[in-house]
Amino acid sequence: MIFSEFQNEKLSLLGFGAMRLPCLADGSIDEQQVAEMTQMAMDAGVNYFDTAYPYHGGQSERVMGRVLSKYPRDSYKLATKYPGHQILSSGYNPAEIFEEQLQKCGVDYFDFYLLHNVNEKSMEVYMDPQWGIVDYFKEQKRLGRIRHLGFSSHAQVEGLEKFLDYCGSDMEFCQIQLNYMDWTLQKARQKYELLTARGIPVWVMEPVRGGKLASLSQADSAKLKALRPEATDASWGFRFLQGLPNVKMILSGMSNLEQMKDNLSTFAQREPLNESETEMMLSIAQGMMDLVPCTACRYCCEGCPKGLDIPALLSVYNELRVSSTVNAAMRVEFLPEEKKPTACIACGKCARSCPQNIDIPAALKALSEKLTTIPSWAETCRQREAAAKRGK
Repeated sequence: MIFSEFQNEKLSLLGFGAMRLPCLADGSIDEQQVAEMTQMAMDAGVNYFDTAYPYHGGQSERVMGRVLSKYPRDSYKLATKYPGHQILSSGYNPAEIFEEQLQKCGVDYFDFYLLHNVNEKSMEVYMDPQWGIVDYFKEQKRLGRIRHLGFSSHAQVEGLEKFLDYCGSDMEFCQIQLNYMDWTLQKARQKYELLTARGIPVWVMEPVRGGKLASLSQADSAKLKALRPEATDASWGFRFLQGLPNVKMILSGMSNLEQMKDNLSTFAQREPLNESETEMMLSIAQGMMDLVPCTACRYCCEGCPKGLDIPALLSVYNELRVSSTVNAAMRVEFLPEEKKPTACIACGKCARSCPQNIDIPAALKALSEKLTTIPSWAETCRQREAAAKRGK
């Protein structure tokens, strides 16, 4: 097992993420298989297990707590998260949630604790003094009930920087979506470089983008097989991340024993991609993205009578063309109505000034239509809260 050094901790570079645990036919978690996967992971040296309040309708924390209770408490690191990104009908009471999480997991402390999904909307909650969220968890750390405090984030680069300016000195690590596709698509490279410059170690979520990079097209997979016949598509994504020195933890949401076996094999020894392999993976990623060729030159913005941030809107459109996710759509949802793509009057001034000859009005119309098929952020939060309450 590859290990990373974090402060005085020795962490397995591979962490077991508990967001996509194996399930039975009735939708409940297959606890027996989780126990088998955990044993396999522990035997190979994995010592980091990551869950969160809303995972599996609130049951992930319970199952991981029961499974891990069979092992000495000092043999594993348990991480969970505070759901400040959810719209809680009872308000935001960090003490109530934290005590519940300790009880559900059956522990006296968490080795790692994160503010969950800090983004352009949720950071208003995390930074609101009436809730005192950051101060509360700093106090829990002082009391030894949290050993290390950090946060996960899907914010844009500017939002991430804003939150770091607010409380970066209190955050020991940051978890971001990072893989060879999002290196450019979600500007993960810039986020990685920002965190590195701030001296904050990087935790990785979605290393194979929810499985998208674990099952490539036949043509792309053949390119990789020609170089490493026995290697799986997923292993290439993990090896891409092994070459980033400030990555201290790579979380994989494994759903079965086969995925666990494959990942343990990949992390048996460090084999980062060489320069030509890295270029090939980035080229494969580019080929997977059917994107509008916007270069963010902003010429289109100068004559827009509605003052729309067209490059930002096209960036969202590109991401949704790759994968329809709430996290991408929320970047538009949080905008004022007059700044959303529906405000476009299709005057065509933007298209006439675009050096890439993009039909911008058509793209903005397509974005508006795409957004109608994706649940709103508020609705998603309500669903998560309801599921978590049912799981209590």
